[in-house]
Amino acid sequence: MSLPIESNPLLDRLPPHLKQFIKPQNYEEYTPIDQAVWRYVMRKNITSLSKVAHDSYLNGLKKTGISIDSIPSMYGMNRILKEIGWAAVAVDGFIPPNAFMEFQAYNILVIASDIRQLENIEYTPAPDIIHEAAGHAPIIANPDYAEYLRRFGKIGCKAISSKKDYEMYEAVRTLSILKEAHDSQQKDIDEAEKRISTLQNQKDEPSEMALIRNLHWWTVEYGLINTTDDPKIYGAGLLSSIGESEWCMTGNVKKIPYSPEAAFQDFDITKPQPQLFVTPDFAYLCQVLEEFTDTMALRKGGHRGLAKLIESENLGTIELSTGLQISGVFTRMIKNEDNEVIYFETSGPTALSFREKELISHGIDSHPDGFRSPLGKLKGINLAIENMSPRDLKAYNFYDGEYIEFEFESGITVAGNNITGMRNIQGELILIQFSECTIKYKDEYLFKPEWGNFDLAVGKEIVSAFSGPADDYSFDLITHDPNTITTKRIYTSKEKELHSLYQSVRNIREGKNTTFSLEAVFDILEKDHSLDWLLPMEIYELVFNRDQKFAVHITKHLEHIKIKKPEIKHLIDSGLEIITDKYIEV
Repeated sequence: MSLPIESNPLLDRLPPHLKQFIKPQNYEEYTPIDQAVWRYVMRKNITSLSKVAHDSYLNGLKKTGISIDSIPSMYGMNRILKEIGWAAVAVDGFIPPNAFMEFQAYNILVIASDIRQLENIEYTPAPDIIHEAAGHAPIIANPDYAEYLRRFGKIGCKAISSKKDYEMYEAVRTLSILKEAHDSQQKDIDEAEKRISTLQNQKDEPSEMALIRNLHWWTVEYGLINTTDDPKIYGAGLLSSIGESEWCMTGNVKKIPYSPEAAFQDFDITKPQPQLFVTPDFAYLCQVLEEFTDTMALRKGGHRGLAKLIESENLGTIELSTGLQISGVFTRMIKNEDNEVIYFETSGPTALSFREKELISHGIDSHPDGFRSPLGKLKGINLAIENMSPRDLKAYNFYDGEYIEFEFESGITVAGNNITGMRNIQGELILIQFSECTIKYKDEYLFKPEWGNFDLAVGKEIVSAFSGPADDYSFDLITHDPNTITTKRIYTSKEKELHSLYQSVRNIREGKNTTFSLEAVFDILEKDHSLDWLLPMEIYELVFNRDQKFAVHITKHLEHIKIKKPEIKHLIDSGLEIITDKYIEV
């Protein structure tokens, strides 16, 4: 059953292209086993992370309303998160990196609402509610870290991706779904892993998105804080992995001081990380982010920024020195001998904006087939067009309704009837419209009169280039159609019986009416579900200090399981240790 999504002021201000990723949490779909998995991981984490996690983690669990005993409801979390200026939404697995980061820019925590299978209780490559809610949410209660996350999102969503990035996103999403689907074939998993490996081994120049995704991984997901000799965990990937949170503190994992160089350290989502980066404090994260941002086309613009947009073959924006923003799919540029852009083109729907607001009569309906314009200064005139006052324009024969010819320093010539101009709020010209216009560069016609009216983009240079549109509402961005979707498991009658046994034990713990007694549940377990280890652990916890004979019987049963399944021996031993320590403390 699909329930309506409960909104709030933070969600209401999201643009439509982000709202398309939000789905209902559908809390009733969590099984009693799912609840037991959550409980085991959280109890294990609280025990081990109290020694190795940053202080913000345990404090944040309380502030964000995350329970140890029950999978959190998004609605309940939002009632508490609003006190720190954040909200949470449910999504279906991995979403595109730009969208994920843009949610952060709006102070929205994206939570993949599915939960890992019992078989993957220690770690899953798929995003799940343990990773998102128990990993990310508690740390955002720290104001310095929350600001880093918001700032990262605002910058990260502008990073320009390559074609390889889009392919890698789909490949990782496919693998994560296969690894969590209980009926996946090993050959399909192997094929998906091979696809990722092939993409990773392509020695291409890394895109901005690839680099900033690395920074995100080594901080938000797998970050350590304090000193390399005494690091503490704050990264959600470590906080939500009962295996890696212990492994990362051993000498097997190299600890490196965090710096902008982390952007060039790749990662493998399918394996434990061989090295981690340690930041001295959360404020330093913002410092490194700013240093990295200074290298991005967002701030540098120029021919390199435009080249990145052309290579991406996706919607992007350039901003000129006048503040005029052109959004579309860029396909061509011409440079002069100094590598300055003297001409650019887009293909397909294009929109013009100023300060992220579309200019009236310059949306995609006005420019459905692309946009083109020369850039730079005029030949023989020291004053740039953008700085010309009405008097200056007349001095150089720029009269409305009059024919005019002029030449750029690049050699591009423009001839046509000057219809009108448009200025920004500083009074600078940003756009001049011509009819009967001819534009030539050397022997090439860049524009001909029969093509219609021509809009000249005014600006000396490109000062910024970034992914996506300037105005979110200029384009129809409701296009999310992933090649793969997370699968919903269909349970057998035997599996449903096991669910009812888990529910009975949960009801007993919570003092509710139940179908079976603990003894009856255990008898059925021994007979029909002899290799299930988590429910015996839950029963053992309830009888540990009340029925010694029953407790011994359970431990013998668990010893038998450890012999049959040695790969989970450490999980059973760890669970028993937590229960024993709990009652020793009491």
